[in-house]
Amino acid sequence: MGNLLGSWRFKEPSTVEECDSTWGSDSESDEPAAEDDSGISDSVSPAENDRAAGDPGDTSPKLTDSPESVPKMKRSFYAARDLYKYRHSYPNYKRPRQPNEYRNLRFYLNKIPLVPDGVYIEEILSKWRGDYDKLEHNHTYIQWLFPLREQGLNFYAHELTQEEIKEFQSTREAKRRFLAAYSLMLDFYGIKLLDKSGNVARAPNWQERFQHLNESQHNYLRITRILKSLGELGYEAFKAPLVRLFLEESLCHNTLPNMQHSVLEYFVYTIRLPATRRRLLRYARQHYRPAHAFLWGPPSKRRGGGVGTGGSVGAGSSGIRAPAPTPEHQRREEEGTTSTSTRSGIIVSSHDAMMCQDLAGGGMKGYTGPGSNVAGLEGALMLVGARGGRNEYNEVVPL
Repeated sequence: MGNLLGSWRFKEPSTVEECDSTWGSDSESDEPAAEDDSGISDSVSPAENDRAAGDPGDTSPKLTDSPESVPKMKRSFYAARDLYKYRHSYPNYKRPRQPNEYRNLRFYLNKIPLVPDGVYIEEILSKWRGDYDKLEHNHTYIQWLFPLREQGLNFYAHELTQEEIKEFQSTREAKRRFLAAYSLMLDFYGIKLLDKSGNVARAPNWQERFQHLNESQHNYLRITRILKSLGELGYEAFKAPLVRLFLEESLCHNTLPNMQHSVLEYFVYTIRLPATRRRLLRYARQHYRPAHAFLWGPPSKRRGGGVGTGGSVGAGSSGIRAPAPTPEHQRREEEGTTSTSTRSGIIVSSHDAMMCQDLAGGGMKGYTGPGSNVAGLEGALMLVGARGGRNEYNEVVPL
């Protein structure tokens, strides 16, 4: 039996549908079957979706609700695969990570400082709250405040291990400081933590902070990390209230229009319980405009070439899929919906491009779409390649 288990290998998912069980048969059967969504078609690009949401600086013609006028777009496979692995506790890890002397726990017990800054957790919690310039421009603390079982951009920060997670969750002092760190970051984003159940609401300074958050889009990758870390350290229930608030602000109130794509492509899919993801996505679909451009399910009612006749409807897809494409056909489709650096050979999604531009030193303020500053993006891709290339466990490499 031991030899049999030792020879088992995790099979990498190769499509978005394989990564997303939200609407699949392996989801909990706690809700009725998905209603007929046959009016859904392929989505617009993130930049076009921002303009449709009412970008005040945009004067281009607005999209109509005609499906024929909407350019085709697919969900990011890299995002789907990354979050699949996270939700399933990194099944590609063949053996436990090497012991790291519980450095994340010791940091939260105020016994060691974060590296390379040499700052202790108590100083961060007591002196950094409200220092928004420091929280915005310092890029080394986030990996220590919100550790994961994957390497981030701060290579001095250590990955969590299963054993350290168990020890962290049983240490009251560490958990208290972790929630204080979460509250600190929420305040930075213009949000307040209401109670021990994780409910959140706008903070008194929400207008100023939301405006900054809408422009400073590298924070969306930080939020993805924060949500993941909440789940790793025992606060899975805290994710849904925060994601729901971001959906409401970006889709209903238009206070965070630039966040729409990140909420739906990343934040929702950090949530491990399919039933919770379904509720959030149904809420999002009610308010998403244009309605026919909603990519994230529920899938349309099976017609013609459904499962019983040799075809299939992909979970989370926006229509009936053709028979399985050939590798060449799939490669061409992916090339048509991702940005490619011909020099480095690295393919990134639009969300990946945002972080690459930030790495290039240009920042994200004034960002107008995934096609901006191509030269800066290529330089950032070369930088990522020099640091080890794409990390397959996060958007490009986790923050």
